[in-house]
Amino acid sequence: MGKPTGFLEHGRELPKKLDPSVRIENNKEFVLNEEFGEKINTQASRCMDCGVPFCHNGCPIGNIIPEFNDAVYRDSWEEAWNILSSTNNFPEFTGRVCPAPCESACVLGINQDPITICNIEKTIVETAYREGYAKPKTPRSRTGKTVAVIGSGPAGLAAAEQLNSAGHSVTVFERDEKVGGLLRFGIPDFKLGMDVIDRKINLMAEAGVEFKVNQHIGVDVNAQQLRQEFDVVLLTGGSTVPRDLPIPGRELKGVHFAMDFLGQNNRRANDLELKTEEIHAKDKHIVVIGGGDTGSDCVGTSNRHKAASITQVEIMPVPPEKRPANMPWPQYPMIMKTTTSHEEGCERHWNILTKEFIGNEQGQVTGLRIADIVWQDAKPGERPAFEEVANSERVIPCDMAFLAMGFLHPEPSGVLAQLDIKLDDRGNVASEGFATNQKGVFAAGDMRTGQSLVVRCINEGRECAIAIDDFLMGNSNLEAKADSLMLSA
Repeated sequence: MGKPTGFLEHGRELPKKLDPSVRIENNKEFVLNEEFGEKINTQASRCMDCGVPFCHNGCPIGNIIPEFNDAVYRDSWEEAWNILSSTNNFPEFTGRVCPAPCESACVLGINQDPITICNIEKTIVETAYREGYAKPKTPRSRTGKTVAVIGSGPAGLAAAEQLNSAGHSVTVFERDEKVGGLLRFGIPDFKLGMDVIDRKINLMAEAGVEFKVNQHIGVDVNAQQLRQEFDVVLLTGGSTVPRDLPIPGRELKGVHFAMDFLGQNNRRANDLELKTEEIHAKDKHIVVIGGGDTGSDCVGTSNRHKAASITQVEIMPVPPEKRPANMPWPQYPMIMKTTTSHEEGCERHWNILTKEFIGNEQGQVTGLRIADIVWQDAKPGERPAFEEVANSERVIPCDMAFLAMGFLHPEPSGVLAQLDIKLDDRGNVASEGFATNQKGVFAAGDMRTGQSLVVRCINEGRECAIAIDDFLMGNSNLEAKADSLMLSA
């Protein structure tokens, strides 16, 4: 590496953020990366010459992390971009929203704070756009083969860019008026701005990828029509059926799925049509049910709406502060996570059973009946059980509730029904590799695996592109990961 003693000389440091009282006044990004300056070179110098870089294995797309860290340390930014973009189609997304399993697998993380991999990645891609290194991946020639990609989330976009670079003619169909899927209408702008998405989509369009919006395949267009018009159809519609909470009072006004709230706020922040009844948290007592990232996004958005109070409840126990013994390095540990949205203001409670939504005569939710629980040790082969704590039942104020408990599976009607696609026991698309039961129809991303991370969906798209390229041409030269890339510092 450029500086073998860097990890001994410097500690982990990240860019400053705008104060919470300032950043909640708008929906813009608030990490002051531009002010970090030469500190990014110092942070890159902490990457050790560790022999076996476990960060490669921790990263679902196999980013070649030590090599691009070394290039950043040496101020060789174009080299860093070439290394990073060889395995990652969308570092502008992952550098902002990835939970960084690579950092959990960092060897330095055994006894120190790990390398700031995500922030280095974000800085590389922003430098690449500023300096003109980020360019369209235009193929040298066309194969004459055509591919329809249904869904424009990270899996569909990754597959589209890869297949286009292989020379196939790719058309991406999106049911909304803008491309991006949950990247655009699920992740808040203060984490991932629409301008960041648009500049990448523009590069893909320049390279020859065709985008068709307001095309709800399975509703506006029969999916069988695409099978006749294209050599391959790729299904990347995501896992979009949310997990519901079937308790008394669920039908009351003010109880919403999280994505309805988040998607509408992104529309509002970018002057797009709301399409559904207005969901706004101003001056309301908000309860977020679910302790994951989607719930955190509801917290941050409610803070920007100036909610009267925000309470987040989770049925699971409070996570440990440090890596537990049953999740040793280099595994990704389930530990306590305080997000920037939590920093802005929120009461958090664990071991909470939600029992009933309470409403008034107008059918509006006004409270949530909850109780404390205690989890029991699971018996071998059985699921954990819990007991309600006696006399712990109470009602907390709730003018609006957001259900952020994850997703079950893709929508079984529409495109999946029209193509007669076989589903697995969980309701996801069944596949052999990435091929479905219908010849020439493939699936990738959350629609195939169930809900997952953006970075895993990118890997799904890249891997599926290889399978499709091989199906069309009899072989493939596309790369999904760095395993066979001969790159060195």
